[in-house]
Amino acid sequence: MKILILGANGQVGWELQRACAVLGECVAWNRHHCDLEHIETLEQKVLREAPDVLINAAAYTAVDKAESDKEAAFILNRDVPGILARCMRQVGGWLIHYSTDYVFDGKKKTPYLESDTPNPLSVYGETKLAGELAIASSSCQYIILRTSWVYGLHGSNFPKTMLGLAQSRDQLSVVNDQFGAPTSAELIADVTAHVVRTIMDEKSGEETYSGVYHLVAGGKTSWHELASNIIERARNRGLPIKVAAGNVNAIPGSDYPVAAERPINSCLSNEKLQSMFSLSLPHWKDHVERFVREYVERGMQ
Repeated sequence: MKILILGANGQVGWELQRACAVLGECVAWNRHHCDLEHIETLEQKVLREAPDVLINAAAYTAVDKAESDKEAAFILNRDVPGILARCMRQVGGWLIHYSTDYVFDGKKKTPYLESDTPNPLSVYGETKLAGELAIASSSCQYIILRTSWVYGLHGSNFPKTMLGLAQSRDQLSVVNDQFGAPTSAELIADVTAHVVRTIMDEKSGEETYSGVYHLVAGGKTSWHELASNIIERARNRGLPIKVAAGNVNAIPGSDYPVAAERPINSCLSNEKLQSMFSLSLPHWKDHVERFVREYVERGMQ
């Protein structure tokens, strides 16, 4: 089995190379191998590679910048997935693609189901939804994995930012009225590898796996609770935290203006994924603990 990973230098792409290495031949492309903004050559390169599974971990993820950089966001988040889907239909392989909680408006009071109607609030959300629709209309075999609040040891993300600031500031202010489930890139990669193994297993028979799934850790939290949890874990592990306990201040999202509107409720139900692929996903605190431990042990501060 040949697996092609796009976005190899991103948070998820970095972990995918580890998780998928045991499944077969694993080819990982970053911008040096294939600049996705040059879409005129993308189809030719993918068809030449002819993978059994293509995992697209590349995307335009600058949520606020997308509001003023709409064309580039649509190219990477809508046009590229559409091209990849067309390629995989032609070679008869599977496309694994990542999407986001931002396809929803966050007004629902309970976790979103895959069957709920999307209503993005931002350009970023619009482009990711457009990518989903391009794939779904292509007639290729596909798995779309919507996830949320992604973080990891590689790349830039909220937990790493909070730990950096906590070592240099006396006080922090963090939004407390937006809710979701922090999901580690490591968990996403491991689950993706399990999904790939399942759909490529000869014993899977005629069961159809194509579709949209939610891939998030268990539980629910706010950005403020997440920041407080990470900082205290790091303090307990000896990281030189400057901000005093209790000085992570909770503020409403209205006090932290950004270009792109965020959904208040980013909670996604992962029951469909767990049922279809016989999984039990861990609580978000489990991977946060591992993240903090490795962050401190590696001296990443």
